[in-house]
Amino acid sequence: SFPTRRSSDLDTTGSLIICKNDKAHECIASQLEEHSIKREYLAIVTGVIDKDGVIDKPIGRSSSDRKKMCVTPGGKRAVTHYEVIKIFEHFTLIKCRLETGRTHQIRVHMASIGHPVAGDTVYGNGAKTPIPTYGQALHAYIIGFIHPVTKEYIELTAPLPDYFSLFIKLSEKV
Repeated sequence: SFPTRRSSDLDTTGSLIICKNDKAHECIASQLEEHSIKREYLAIVTGVIDKDGVIDKPIGRSSSDRKKMCVTPGGKRAVTHYEVIKIFEHFTLIKCRLETGRTHQIRVHMASIGHPVAGDTVYGNGAKTPIPTYGQALHAYIIGFIHPVTKEYIELTAPLPDYFSLFIKLSEKV
């Protein structure tokens, strides 16, 4: 089954850390604050990006729409590293690594350089896609962290959802 359409990060598929108690929460929160959790996302963005890059632009709440975030001089520092994986006729598959973790960071950053995430109704441009995206085409692919109890490093990879794989397959044929 496919997720229902929403305009939040609830449409992002993939890995998620859930803490079962306060001690675990404190440990994970500390790693987030230190930026030591590995977070890699796959995204299909509109348009063609022909080289890897880094977006270092501050993000804060939009003054015109309090539900949205935006690139703004008064925002908090936000850094997204992206790598081009595959170029299609009208889209690009990229891998994003977050150096910081701001609300909607990838979606805001990619839209700010003119390449919004496909299917993103909040920050996107409404571009037609080869198949329905059931929200933004953004997938938390890899997550790595120190386990709060065992203190061992754990790295998890989440397989792509069917619609994401189908989007890529159909885009290759164009």
